[in-house]
Amino acid sequence: MTKFTEDVIRIIGRIPEGKVMTYGQIARMAGSPRAARQVVRILHSMSSKYGLPWHRVINSKGELGLQEDEALSLQRLLLESEGIEVMGERKVNLERYLYDGTELDES
Repeated sequence: MTKFTEDVIRIIGRIPEGKVMTYGQIARMAGSPRAARQVVRILHSMSSKYGLPWHRVINSKGELGLQEDEALSLQRLLLESEGIEVMGERKVNLERYLYDGTELDES
C-alpha cells in the first residue's frame, strides 16, 4: 500500500461525526492535491475493509456525489442521522459542516 493510500485511509477514518470533508481536501492533506479521483477510488475499494465513514466525504460543491439512488439515499440518511442537514436532494452547507482537519496535522 502506498503512503498516499495509507494517509487517505487515516484522514477519512478520523473525520468526526457531524462533519464532512471533500475529496480534494483529503487529497491535499494526503500530499497530492490533484488526486481527488484517486481518493474516490480508495474510498470505493477500501471503505468496507477499513470501516471508513464513506458517507462523510462529498464533492467540492458540497454535494453528495453518488449517482445510484439507493446509495445516495443511504448517504443522505447517514449524514442526517449525525445531525448534518442535507438541503434538497444532495447539498450540504460546507460553511457549517466542513471539517478543516487541523487536528489531523498534529497526529
